[in-house]
Amino acid sequence: MQAKEQGFTLIELIVVITILGILAAFAVPRFVGLQTEARVASLNGLAGSLRSASAMVHAKALVNPTATTVSVEGGSVTLTAASGYATAGTISQALQDLSGFTANVSSNTVTFASDSTTGTCNVTYSTATTPPAVAVNSSGC
Repeated sequence: MQAKEQGFTLIELIVVITILGILAAFAVPRFVGLQTEARVASLNGLAGSLRSASAMVHAKALVNPTATTVSVEGGSVTLTAASGYATAGTISQALQDLSGFTANVSSNTVTFASDSTTGTCNVTYSTATTPPAVAVNSSGC
């Protein structure tokens, strides 16, 4: 008696490959959307860090009202004369980690742009208002 060979036919293989292709067509867009969500979450995390650092620096300034600078994490943060909040140029000294972001300082505003995008994916810290305004722009993420 001969042994019957077992295996998949060409038709069965084509059907399985077609089904996998259809499943992949639905799954890939979901994973692409995760990159944008991760960038936005990273911006929101940085915005929260900026708000916390600003509040911490301001609290230290309230303890010593005549101080023009405060020491935070080994760095020196310059205070605004009018309100006692961190200046735009030195707020980054109060942050632990800015990897993945590039700071661009102009007068009373600093913009932290995401290194992974070329659009307008950034967080802005502005001392033009009291308390300083922190704005997230995630339109280009």
